Amino acid sequence: MDHVDVLIIGAGLSGIGAAHYLQERLPGKTYAIFEARAALGGTWDLFRYPGVRSDSDLSTFSYEFRPWRHTASIAPAHLILDYLRETASEEGIEQHIHYSHRVTNLAWSTAEGCWTATLERGPDGEAASVHASWVFCASGYYRYDEGYSPDFPGAGDFHGRIVHPQAWPEDLDYVDKNVVVIGSGATAMTIVPAIAGTARHVTLLQRTPTYVLRLPSVDDYAVRMRARHGDQRGHELARRRSIRRQRIIWTMSQRYPGVMRRFIRRVNRRSLPADYPVDVHFNPPYNPWDQRLCLAPDGDLFHALRDGAASMATDRIRTFTETGVLLESGRELPADIVITATGLNIQLFGGIRMTVDGEPVVPRDHVVYRGMMLDDVPNFAFAIGYTNATWTLKIGLLCEYFTRLLDHMDENGWTVCRPELPAGGVTRRPLLDFGAGYVQRSLDSLPRQGDRDPWITSLNYYDDVKRFRKAPVQDGSLRFARTHSPETRGHASAS
Repeated sequence: MDHVDVLIIGAGLSGIGAAHYLQERLPGKTYAIFEARAALGGTWDLFRYPGVRSDSDLSTFSYEFRPWRHTASIAPAHLILDYLRETASEEGIEQHIHYSHRVTNLAWSTAEGCWTATLERGPDGEAASVHASWVFCASGYYRYDEGYSPDFPGAGDFHGRIVHPQAWPEDLDYVDKNVVVIGSGATAMTIVPAIAGTARHVTLLQRTPTYVLRLPSVDDYAVRMRARHGDQRGHELARRRSIRRQRIIWTMSQRYPGVMRRFIRRVNRRSLPADYPVDVHFNPPYNPWDQRLCLAPDGDLFHALRDGAASMATDRIRTFTETGVLLESGRELPADIVITATGLNIQLFGGIRMTVDGEPVVPRDHVVYRGMMLDDVPNFAFAIGYTNATWTLKIGLLCEYFTRLLDHMDENGWTVCRPELPAGGVTRRPLLDFGAGYVQRSLDSLPRQGDRDPWITSLNYYDDVKRFRKAPVQDGSLRFARTHSPETRGHASAS
């Protein structure tokens, strides 16, 4: 394989989705998927901690083009992984996936009008390269080789075991052990009820409380719609309803945060014993949706707390001891195992080094076009989903627009496309307006967004439907050019 029209990096949810839209809408295009790991699935194959599941409903987390047929709406990882494997297999996508192919460098040549991808392949990291007219980076924004772990005082004195969920060991035995889970995000909220009842006791230790919503794990409406209208039509109806519900919750949180705060806390109180200190453990200092809401499917976290199999501590860590964790309040939590569910690290574009005509591409120096391209970087697109709704909703729209863009270029004989900032520039703002720790730690390394279309990274699915499906491709911000074939090594001619 010397050259492909589109090189897709990553065989997870985004990469498989991009492949579907390419081969459905542009069947004449050649493509390959390079996956650094030895299996498809991305996040859903990587994470192995107990209870790992989605934190979005599967009516929207699944693809628009492929119905989710299981009754579980908040689904465990193995069902999501099965869904991705079936999609890749049945659509003929898997034959385009090259496993254990890690792209390390991308170099654009204007003279040749293409990217050269340098990679390490196979177990020995054999060096190889391939040329591509376009690169679609579907690697997400998490760093896959390590999670985020703060330096805890005294951690070296602890006689037990310290584990990060991203590197969950297969031999970890928590049966009849005291376990402390540090964290207040979705991972901690998943692990605690999953191991409660098997461990002797589980304590969720959080520095700051989080909003937790109780939702049913089975969406009865989706089940009824599929039974009544068939898989595809039922999927469409359930998806439409879930999109609307997500948008209502987010909009209410933005416009009436006090109302939403009181509503969530009222639901929490009903799920816990009458004397439970809800105002201590479920009273965040920020407004709903300043950070992502956590889910408790069927109230599993609340059941574990009510039954006494788990407890919560809202405090700061003074130091680890030989036998546990000492808090600022003076209380010591006994522990045989400490699980640091303290978050993930962001690594944009999978850590790939990029150059354009020999000049390094520094993401923070660029502005994002339509949430999927970088200004002045040709023939390069990437996939980042919503932070305030289901990830896949944005990915589907991005992929649709990407194929529209390629089709437009073919119709007009263009081979090169690069976004170009207006002459007066734009006011630059952070790419992700989100309070989560993993985002805040990485803002300085991320590209920026602008203050007006098409340089705004929208958080509104309904607005994005208009932007990506209906707005003209040639909007004045894209510069198109023609190049001669790589063999002639000609120069670009712009228009």
